[in-house]
Amino acid sequence: MVAAALDHPGLRLTEAELLARRPDPVTQRHRPTSRRPGAVPAAPPGQGMDLREIRAFSEGDDLRRIDAAATARTGQLHVRSFHEDRDDTTLLIADFRAPMLWGTGSALRSVRAARWLALLGWRAEMRGGSVGVMVLTGQGATVVSAGTGRRQMQEIAAHLAHAHDMALTRPGDGAPEAALMQALRLVPSGGRVHVATGPDALPGAEGALARLARGREVTLHMILDPVETAPPAMALSVHDGTSARHGRLRVHDTLPRVTSLHALGVKVETVDPDDTE
Repeated sequence: MVAAALDHPGLRLTEAELLARRPDPVTQRHRPTSRRPGAVPAAPPGQGMDLREIRAFSEGDDLRRIDAAATARTGQLHVRSFHEDRDDTTLLIADFRAPMLWGTGSALRSVRAARWLALLGWRAEMRGGSVGVMVLTGQGATVVSAGTGRRQMQEIAAHLAHAHDMALTRPGDGAPEAALMQALRLVPSGGRVHVATGPDALPGAEGALARLARGREVTLHMILDPVETAPPAMALSVHDGTSARHGRLRVHDTLPRVTSLHALGVKVETVDPDDTE
């Protein structure tokens, strides 16, 4: 059970706040019901189920795709062209290890990470994709396998909230490299992986990130704290118990880490504190 001192908004993650991250459905595209769960139409024509166009027959077209109505109306052979279905599996990876369990603003960095991932998960669910989650803690990784629909996102929200409670109770650094290797089995080729972590970006896990990025779209979301984006202007005093030093904080420079991640084939997005309020 989480200590009473931590049972406050911004410190303790709740299922309700993650469910509330669902975007307004009016702004989302209508999700077709004829397609198999977890598949979306890609741009090129192919063997999918969603009609792309009806056009004049050309050499090499599949005769089974002839459209009788258009052919009768025009007197020329016409065929139906369909979108190609591709797998749309999204894996959300939340870093709840000890380095994420702090913050100087209205919420811990770990809470901000979960809020951001919930938004990405809802977007995937609303376009008809399948969504799963992996949580990294000091005790290892926990997983909710990919699935579709609002009930799936409710399960993911509940899992994130519970895992965060456990992380607050038993903080630790863990080994992200080994956990990320498990993700290779959870996301098929062509899928998406969203990792929410701090600006250090999982040091030591470069090998696993590079392997994930082969055939998958991997985006690492750097969740920034207010002190990293807008540090106080005045000098601060730092005490170690026996002596004190004064110094000024600087805006965190993410460029070196971003450059190294790009070299691995990993996309990087910095997430400012205002984006997760």
